[in-house]
Amino acid sequence: MRFVAVGDSFTEGLNDEIRGDGRHRGWADRVAELLVTRQHIEELSYANLAIRGRLTRQIMDEQVPQAQALKPDLVTVGAGVNDALRRSFSLDTLCTDLENSVRELTAGGSHVLLFAYGDPSRGSKAFGLVADRMRSLRSATLDIAAAYGCTVVDFWGIALYDDTRLWSADRLHLSSMGHRLTAEAVMDALGLGSDAWRSPVSDPPRPGWSRRRGSDAAWFLAHAGPWITRRIRGVSSGAGVVAKDPIYRTVHKAGTLVPPLP
Repeated sequence: MRFVAVGDSFTEGLNDEIRGDGRHRGWADRVAELLVTRQHIEELSYANLAIRGRLTRQIMDEQVPQAQALKPDLVTVGAGVNDALRRSFSLDTLCTDLENSVRELTAGGSHVLLFAYGDPSRGSKAFGLVADRMRSLRSATLDIAAAYGCTVVDFWGIALYDDTRLWSADRLHLSSMGHRLTAEAVMDALGLGSDAWRSPVSDPPRPGWSRRRGSDAAWFLAHAGPWITRRIRGVSSGAGVVAKDPIYRTVHKAGTLVPPLP
């Protein structure tokens, strides 16, 4: 089996545990390992072309052709959040780019898995400003999936993702727990898992008012402020970053991801 992941920081795996090569592991690495162990196959070929900060148009232009060349059986496409965070957001442009990506991949014989992201207004007033955009993107994603026979992982309305423990300190990228549960969500959608991932892990912590305000201030200084500065300067977080697995790596029967041959 051949599995390729394309997308932005969500799929690159930012803020998960660090692999031996210094890159983040992420839910896609975890899915590659689970595909081997749960299908009881000897090995799987896995490539991850995702790069943080990428817009859907960049994914379509840069990563989709690379994915096609690898002739994968399964492709996951995680895109759209970076578009939704921009002042120049165009739903029509985003959806056209996403549909064109799906069309190209399915035409090559790949099965495509898409993501319908959650409602950001549930957990943060700041990200809630783009809630209407994300709602519209979800609707369009479901329509595209239906038209091209794609699998969808739909996070909209899933209360589990309101748990702050699923998110890293920047409140934008998943924590290791979040990546693990997202991998289980993907496996569930593929018919190789269960819906147990939807259940709360345990009662989430409930910090007091003063602690929340202090946490908000620290978050703004450490993460939101620098993010705003990059946006003003037009600098992408992915500038100079290359895909972590641009060619196939092998995942063996034990679920172990090994580096490609030199």
